[in-house]
Amino acid sequence: MRNALFSAGLLLVFAAAQPAFADGDAAAGEKVFARCKACHTIEAGGPNRVGPNLHGIVGAPAGEGRNDYKFSKGMHEAGEKGLTWTEDNLRKWLANPREFVKGTKMIFPGIKSDKDMDNIIAYLKANS
Repeated sequence: MRNALFSAGLLLVFAAAQPAFADGDAAAGEKVFARCKACHTIEAGGPNRVGPNLHGIVGAPAGEGRNDYKFSKGMHEAGEKGLTWTEDNLRKWLANPREFVKGTKMIFPGIKSDKDMDNIIAYLKANS
């Protein structure tokens, strides 16, 4: 009985510790991504545009592996220092790209809505 209560308590602690963006809606995120399509594609094998193709971005290292895309010096340096596109890092990046990676070429001002952020991260995950 004591073990069962302890296990249930641990389960509640871990469930409460999940990141807020875990509940994003990928279909709604596709609509948010429409803002990104001027510079990015997301289809597997899709071309780079002004920005790199983003298929498979979640979990990928920064500054490499995007169909020979020419990343900024700042993005290359971030990747060399170990930056990986985790959900948390994507959230920080998409909130304020120029603050998160100094010297980035990305001019996007950032996503301000938490709901839009949750949804676009769900969409990026669905395409990774």
